[in-house]
Amino acid sequence: MEKSIAVVGGDLRIVKLVEMLVKDGYTVYTYGLEMSEDLLRLDKVEICPTVNEALKSSKVVVGPIPLSSDRRNLSMPFSNIKLNVEDFISCLSGKTLIAGNIVEDVRKKLEESKIPYIDLLKREEFTVLNTIATAEGTIQIAMEETQKTLHGSKVLVMGFGRIGKVLAKMLDGIGAKVYCEARKNEDIAWIKAYGYEPIHLNHLNEHLGEFDIIISTIPFQVLDKERLELVRKDVVIIDLASNPGGVDRKVAKEKDLKLIWALSLPGKVAPLTSAIYIKETLYHVLKELQ
Repeated sequence: MEKSIAVVGGDLRIVKLVEMLVKDGYTVYTYGLEMSEDLLRLDKVEICPTVNEALKSSKVVVGPIPLSSDRRNLSMPFSNIKLNVEDFISCLSGKTLIAGNIVEDVRKKLEESKIPYIDLLKREEFTVLNTIATAEGTIQIAMEETQKTLHGSKVLVMGFGRIGKVLAKMLDGIGAKVYCEARKNEDIAWIKAYGYEPIHLNHLNEHLGEFDIIISTIPFQVLDKERLELVRKDVVIIDLASNPGGVDRKVAKEKDLKLIWALSLPGKVAPLTSAIYIKETLYHVLKELQ
């Protein structure tokens, strides 16, 4: 019996995933990846002319990470085609969607249409490993955007979730003076236990002017106009939060601050490794669906 799977859209991580699936014996029906020269050379990859053609042979559909970058169309950087998210959902009857960063309004539409879905970024086995590439990519950006070594620099990591923990450890390992912001007392306790300098959110304003680099992992706007007035003029700010981000970009631009909004870093800095994590998680999901 032929093993088949549909893949619609996605970045280089998804291209690498398709290559791995083919090696594992799958026939992969794709849409929105026609500009990938690597896939054009593979025998068991079908480049389909329509999304319905890609979907007809599989009950499982792998979508992009994030599913949509603009909340209107699927993320399809390897295509000149635009596919509206609602039009995509209308084609998914009888299918299970596996994608990443499915925002709330899209989740509601999927649920209203009775389309089963799995958000890879809600899967612990994927997100924990994915933070490694995010942290490495963040450090790469920090090295490129500052004129100082990270060793000895005062770096603030805002948020002490998965990414914050891994990032703080890596920064500490290369000699940065690591400060971590958190709002929960239990996180403050863990920050102390790891040997970093803790800053409670309530006291953040008192310290913002001290840092060479500020990295925000918080998915809501903490660095607003008031707080951006307090940072150094030569600070490098790296925002890792998904849209709308954790920094007031308009104010940062007006103040001529160096702000880098770094989204989807695993797909940019380590697409092959990230694809391995996606494949492992996908196989876990496929086993659960049996």
